[in-house]
Amino acid sequence: MSKAHVIGLGKSGVAAARLLKREGWEVELGDSKTSPDLLKQQEQLAAEQITVKLGYTLQLDNNLPKLIVVSPGVPWDIPVLVKAREMGIETIGEMELAWRHLNTVPWVGITGTNGKTTTTALTAAIFQAAQLKAPACGNIGYAATEVALEFEKAENDNKLDWVIGEISSYQVESSSTFAPRIGIWTTFTPDHLARHKTLENYYNIKAKLLHNSELKVLNGDDPYLRKIGASQWSDGYWTSIHGKEQLIGDKGFYIEDGWVIEKISSEPLKIIEASALRMVGAHNLQNLLMSVAAARLAGIEPEAIHKGVSEFPGVPHRLEYICTWEGIDFINDSKATNYDAAEVGLASVKSPAILIAGGEAKEGDDTAWLAKIQQQAAAVVLIGNAAPFFSQRLQEVGYTNFEDAGTIEKAVPRAAELAKQHQAAVVLLSPACASFDQYPNFEVRGDDFRKVCQEFVRQ
Repeated sequence: MSKAHVIGLGKSGVAAARLLKREGWEVELGDSKTSPDLLKQQEQLAAEQITVKLGYTLQLDNNLPKLIVVSPGVPWDIPVLVKAREMGIETIGEMELAWRHLNTVPWVGITGTNGKTTTTALTAAIFQAAQLKAPACGNIGYAATEVALEFEKAENDNKLDWVIGEISSYQVESSSTFAPRIGIWTTFTPDHLARHKTLENYYNIKAKLLHNSELKVLNGDDPYLRKIGASQWSDGYWTSIHGKEQLIGDKGFYIEDGWVIEKISSEPLKIIEASALRMVGAHNLQNLLMSVAAARLAGIEPEAIHKGVSEFPGVPHRLEYICTWEGIDFINDSKATNYDAAEVGLASVKSPAILIAGGEAKEGDDTAWLAKIQQQAAAVVLIGNAAPFFSQRLQEVGYTNFEDAGTIEKAVPRAAELAKQHQAAVVLLSPACASFDQYPNFEVRGDDFRKVCQEFVRQ
């Protein structure tokens, strides 16, 4: 029996281990951490004949694995993986493993710095409104290997029609044969540079997904993609919310007179009114265009597209409306974990707004975000480790109406007070930071914000 080693005991790692076990591998799962929850999982998996090693880092000395599967959060260039590849041990990501089990099904693969989650969720909603079995997976909902576990051996009634995958740069990087039917590139801005080192390297990783896709959809309003990609992706379907004149090439999807228009054959075709989407912000119109493009390229009729779009509730933690208190709306944009996403968040709500920002600061260019704060924020309430750094940056640009509340628990009532004082319409949590200083992930941070807001309103 050949041995496979899975790195990382998250849901994708566990599903990968079970998939390999079903295939007949001798499976070992390693995680550098240990905790009561992980010990419980270790016990459960032992009952399935899957060995779990906690507080463990893979050693390549004796009894070598034939295959190593890496969870999405594990850097691709850590020494043990570089060494494994040099030794000729096949090393793949969890997404690649899922693809090998589901490659007879067409995929929509969605990548990009921002906008992936909304575009993935909206695309899946449209495909499902067309009565297609098309789960969303990857960085959203299921891990891709969970979909493979559940559906690979499904009979006719339960067979998959499509897989809609949100694919991070980490997952593209660790996939060798992954090739979607439709590839979507939402946006491109500097992010994850601590991992990918250079912008060029990050761009090339994202580009690999599009190169491997049969049909390509690209955001024509993204300055970087437009500049770099216009010549490289001349066969792509480009999108623009600014009308037909802004299309790159002679085919694509655009908004004109309030309608999403398809330009594929000679005559432009009206598909859906843009107002059918209930989410705020110009960036969501762009997400709408890319989702409609995927649906049309998959042969879905406008009626089903209208049903999917008009019933779509939006994505939790992405400009999610929480509640209203004395005329002030509380909006959860916890998923804005970098400057570009936070700038979009602030641009999408009514101004003036009271902004709650901070957490674990990331590298990146904060210029446009700071300018947006100056234009639209009546005050900024800071939280987390980034507070001293953000205070300094705000002072440097001459913005003085900020204060450090430390935690969300303290920030919400203070922001509400400031909103009344400045007659602001909105309190917006849009952190421009990772969450790891105070929370395990952005979802837990957003859930905490929701809970604190609801408790405050009930007082």
